Amino acid sequence: MKIERLDIPDIVLITPPRFGDDRGFFSETYNAPRMAEAGIDAVFVQDNQSLSRRRGVVRGLHCQLAPHPQGKLVRCTRGAIWDVAVDARQGSPTFGKWVAAELSEENWSQLWIPAGFLHGFCTLTDNAEVQYKCTDVWHRETERSVRWDSPELGITWPVAADEAVLSDKDAAAPAFSVVKDWF
Repeated sequence: MKIERLDIPDIVLITPPRFGDDRGFFSETYNAPRMAEAGIDAVFVQDNQSLSRRRGVVRGLHCQLAPHPQGKLVRCTRGAIWDVAVDARQGSPTFGKWVAAELSEENWSQLWIPAGFLHGFCTLTDNAEVQYKCTDVWHRETERSVRWDSPELGITWPVAADEAVLSDKDAAAPAFSVVKDWF
């Protein structure tokens, strides 16, 4: 398993090996002892899956607050996405900074995003399928959203604002300036 820390060291890009032949391939996509060796000792309690039918769908930026913060291990099993994590931990030296990685069925990479970060992605292809493991179950009362193109963040997205496909909830999300003492 290839482990790479991004510019925000708490965000980890993980690329499991794939072993293939003329029948297809096999890959061990999660191994708790190997993750622990990389400093990821998460216990996952919920798996989520989404399908976005067209390129330019933006989902996020989302998080959950205490007492139900979520860490996420995200992968794209069909198509490709631009996956983004934003540090929302007040007092962190990287507060308000973001990192991103392309996740795809081709590169087979996964992104570990611990609790305390906003998460979102943009589909780079039609029919992008995303699967992610969460460290807590979804709780409506602790869920928060921040506008995906919040000017304070300056995230480089692979889609123009007038071409992004958003849910009503994400389109109405407030700017990053609302994040004060969430974490």
